[in-house]
Amino acid sequence: MVIIAGFGCLCRAQDRNFTAVRATVDFSKVLRLWDGFGVNYVETAQTPDYSKDAQEYGGFSLLTESDRGKILDMIFGDDGLRPGVVKMFFGPFHQTEPGGAFDHEKTTNWMRYFVRGGLKTTRARGDDLQIFTTLYGPPAYVTKQKFVRGRDLDPDHKYDCAQYIVDWARYLKEQGFPIRYVSLHNEGEDWRRWPASGETANWERGHDYNLFWSPEQVVEFIKILRPLLDRANLEEVGITPGECTNWYRFSAWGYADAIAEDEGALAALGLITSHGFYGGNYGRWFGEHRSVGTDILRARRPDLHAWVTSTSWSKMDADNIKEMHGNIYTAKVNSITPWACIQRPEKWVGGDPNPGTAFRVYEDGTYEVMRGYYVYKQVCRAGQPGMGVAWTAAMDSEVALIAFSSNETDNPDSFIVTNLGKEAKTIAVHVKGSGSRAFEAFRTTDEGERYRAIGSHQLKEDQVLYDAPARSVTTFLGK
Repeated sequence: MVIIAGFGCLCRAQDRNFTAVRATVDFSKVLRLWDGFGVNYVETAQTPDYSKDAQEYGGFSLLTESDRGKILDMIFGDDGLRPGVVKMFFGPFHQTEPGGAFDHEKTTNWMRYFVRGGLKTTRARGDDLQIFTTLYGPPAYVTKQKFVRGRDLDPDHKYDCAQYIVDWARYLKEQGFPIRYVSLHNEGEDWRRWPASGETANWERGHDYNLFWSPEQVVEFIKILRPLLDRANLEEVGITPGECTNWYRFSAWGYADAIAEDEGALAALGLITSHGFYGGNYGRWFGEHRSVGTDILRARRPDLHAWVTSTSWSKMDADNIKEMHGNIYTAKVNSITPWACIQRPEKWVGGDPNPGTAFRVYEDGTYEVMRGYYVYKQVCRAGQPGMGVAWTAAMDSEVALIAFSSNETDNPDSFIVTNLGKEAKTIAVHVKGSGSRAFEAFRTTDEGERYRAIGSHQLKEDQVLYDAPARSVTTFLGK
């Protein structure tokens, strides 16, 4: 594979005598390898006492076996999303005391059911999944506060916390799950989620599990975990720096620099990770798509991939694909996994702040396929593992192009055209470097269309002239 970090050029004149948006896709310019899009089944995320409230946020426990099978097929099946990455959380109830027995099954039953079913379907067609697992929150005893969601790690129990991570990874491997990475924390940089004293868990605010992770603690744990994983015969399992809320915090709050400046941590790091939530307004929740932290680390370790390990479904609309575009082309990532792809709203305390999803499960045992499923399918099917992120440009800020080069896989060259505007736009897409002379198109709109097949588009003078409806996302798959 040849990776080219270059810039294409656009003609100075706009297309069709200034009546069409000029856009370009160059499949010969591969910016980086693509590891695939991902999915995340969230089971236990908030309850402070599992014995009193056995939270099951994903909702599979309410569905019939037939309905579970239908959803698994829509996600992992041949005509489904076909993700290449799966996220598996593990929370604070796997162990209750230092040196005590581990129970990795009680709070993860339906998550493991989901992943096992997806793995079976994926492997049946000759593909595979990469699994990363995130410490959602450690046991109460490893915190100074000694309660679930305690803020501060007790230094006397840092190795207990590390072993907690290692034993879960070992269990996953023994159970046949292709565990590839362990991730240190879930938005653990956000120290304002606790009262200043740290004396309460602040459950009334409805937050999910957390432990505060400073940059120094992240650096220390990367170096602690590597030899522990190796001794557990988990040499193939890499370590990530945990998951800040957004890419801005990963760099501006000091995490990337702290790792880059420590030779041991830099050498032991297996993957760069962060959540990819976007917030364009200055303030506490500001979070732009930026590659500064990733660039700092790749300057020292060019081999490092970067994954978005959670991000919003937004309003399950065209804007969500623009967020994907920002993560891919501005944050320069190799994979994106959104927040929970199946949700049971009744089980999220105070209402989920990110309610978009692919499937919604209701308390009467029914479920609904959301528009988010079809919006996500536009990119997920196009960007399969092993493909390459291809160079794109468009001379209209309401138009976003994402492209994936076949990169010697069996997947066709593909590109996605998003019209964020409130009016239809004619877009002239100049296609370079592709062996395909025709592209099969599928479209989802904010109003009505759901991954609808809209026919084949032939290249004429190496160009696709396309009338993109307002607020639409259209995928073109090479033939």
